Amino acid sequence: MPAAPALAAAAPPAAPRHVAIIMDGNRRWAEARGLPVALGHRAGAEAARRAIEGAIRGGVAWLTLFAFSSENWSRPAQEVQELTALLRHYLGSEVAQLDKEGVRLRVIGERERFGEETRRLIEAAEARTAANVRLNLTVALSYGARAEILAAARRIAAAAARGELDPAALDERGFAQHLFTAGMPDPDLIIRTSGEQRISNFLLWQAAYAEFAFLPVLWPDFDAGHFAAALADYAARERRFGARPG
Repeated sequence: MPAAPALAAAAPPAAPRHVAIIMDGNRRWAEARGLPVALGHRAGAEAARRAIEGAIRGGVAWLTLFAFSSENWSRPAQEVQELTALLRHYLGSEVAQLDKEGVRLRVIGERERFGEETRRLIEAAEARTAANVRLNLTVALSYGARAEILAAARRIAAAAARGELDPAALDERGFAQHLFTAGMPDPDLIIRTSGEQRISNFLLWQAAYAEFAFLPVLWPDFDAGHFAAALADYAARERRFGARPG
């Protein structure tokens, strides 16, 4: 009998080009263990490191992490101080590793609300990693999507008033160039941890055609397995972009 034809190797599932994550659950993780909230945020920072590693392994080109929302400024002063201190620590200690791994770091949001030391660390980290291409890591700090869209509209209105822009000629692509995310692809997949099923003022414009994955795991417990499972679930979906009915 003739030999059976060799089976072709299965093609790897298509990875999303851009994954964005709403990192939720640090506080609940700490409270469930009777720990200070600050330790929950520290554990969350370690989960962010695992997410970066998972994105690289999964072939994701862009990863955006929602680390500090504009609404977070209303939290207790001590918690805000601990969060910003943790941010400064990781900007100082993690950048060398990110650079070594070929990760480019960018920060979006109202960075002017942070102190001079934090802003200086952000700028230094961005400059050091600017030439890296293995993974584009964007961290959203003091970020709110409504404020982002409003600021873009104001910039467009000012440009129109100066005669530099014709409002009638403005299209969606042109509008997007005035957002914090100008030059970035829209997210293909948005993951939210902690079991909550809402977008919480995150990438409202950019998420128009994103797929969503709501995971019951608290963010500090997020690991490579959760990331891989979310990517596999995404690969099994059919994205239509509103072009035709299912």
